Amino acid sequence: MLLHLSTWQEVEAYLQQSQGIILPIGSTEQHGPTGLIGTDAICAEAIARGVGEATQAMVGPTINVGMALHHTAFPGTISLRPSTMIQVVRDYITSLAKAGFTKFYFINGHGGNIATLKAAFSETYAYLEDLQIPNAERVQCQVANWFMCTSVYKLVKELYGDQEGSHATPSEVAVTQFVYPEAIKQAPLSEEVGTGHKIYSATNFRQKYPDGRMGSNPALATPEHGQQFYELAVKELSNGYLEFLNA
Repeated sequence: MLLHLSTWQEVEAYLQQSQGIILPIGSTEQHGPTGLIGTDAICAEAIARGVGEATQAMVGPTINVGMALHHTAFPGTISLRPSTMIQVVRDYITSLAKAGFTKFYFINGHGGNIATLKAAFSETYAYLEDLQIPNAERVQCQVANWFMCTSVYKLVKELYGDQEGSHATPSEVAVTQFVYPEAIKQAPLSEEVGTGHKIYSATNFRQKYPDGRMGSNPALATPEHGQQFYELAVKELSNGYLEFLNA
């Protein structure tokens, strides 16, 4: 059940049965020569919708822009500052908490969002109590990173080994190829790819990772792999959502 394709009456009826909602969150950032700029949001949204269908859960609108300041030296990247993202997440949750939602399950597609999301949750708990919103003490938030699912990680190692890397990875590119086969990109990839450098400023990132990849070989990706990752993530996160909902 998609929030943006529902009426307020349908949401009100849903809340009589469940107070849980799934919120996909990703990023709009460069993903190397063959990865779509929307990769992180595309993966999170597709998997979140799959989990919603499997668990009969409400799925909120995707937060497409995340914390990706270190990618802003590449054209097309859009980023929120951590302080801005905290307020965006806080306002999402506050609006929904006022309606009666209490369990917020964020399916995340971007590693750079994790620290800011956890900070946003802490800010939100305090904010809701300060506002004295009914049931504020019942509000709980959890972040689930699809790419860190045990089943996904196992298959990644089997298919790609060390060529998975940590950004513009074949696994995430494969999921986008499964979701959008008409948008598969081809481009020459240098055999030399940056790896192991710490992340500092956007300019420094582009110097260390000139084509945007971090130790990855996205040429290994296929739509068939993407379907496998999608199905594994949906199954594992569906179980995770139900456990969170019933805790």
